[in-house]
Amino acid sequence: MNKFVVEVTVKGESYRAYLNNTGRLTQFLARGKVGFCLRKKTGKTDLRLFSVKDRELGAIVDTKLQTEAFEKSLKDGLIPWLDGCKLIRRNVKLGDSVIDYLLERDREMIYLEVKSAVLRDGKHAMYPDCPSMRGRRQIRELIRHTGGGGLGILLFIAALPEVEAFKPNREADPEVYKLILEAERRGVEVKSISIHYDPRDHSVLLSNPDLRVLLDR
Repeated sequence: MNKFVVEVTVKGESYRAYLNNTGRLTQFLARGKVGFCLRKKTGKTDLRLFSVKDRELGAIVDTKLQTEAFEKSLKDGLIPWLDGCKLIRRNVKLGDSVIDYLLERDREMIYLEVKSAVLRDGKHAMYPDCPSMRGRRQIRELIRHTGGGGLGILLFIAALPEVEAFKPNREADPEVYKLILEAERRGVEVKSISIHYDPRDHSVLLSNPDLRVLLDR
């Protein structure tokens, strides 16, 4: 209906559902797709669409739920390459952008930006699914930061079941694609984890805490 509202049908009745994702999500926001919603107590919408059925499980389209899953995984020590990291602050200013997280490990500060990868290409998850000016600015700031000797991580949350790797989507935004490659060359860690929703027991699963990243040069 607009960037943040989706029309859903529950038992023959139509409802407005809030969607916390600014991507196009054309693979999932289609008539006839099965979605999973939470009830909302306040606001102009009745429900919150957080997942859409994908391969008998669920792709997590709600970016807030994605970051909550990441934070829980970090807190519980489930991401080996972030072992010893502590979350210091969320939404931290860096240059002209706001970066999702400031972490600390061994008295060193690390800026970590999270991106939602919910575009499927076979067994691969991809980002972005449309041009992203905000994404370009944030990646540029991470590059500047690491170029000055700082530490930065660009994390792609592949929120799809049964994926084997993450790869940047060159076609959707060639500039973002180039910046991701440059970030990796300039010392930004480019990482990925995969999560999905299991409707059988209503759980969010961390399926791979260190998903392979494919950077096709």
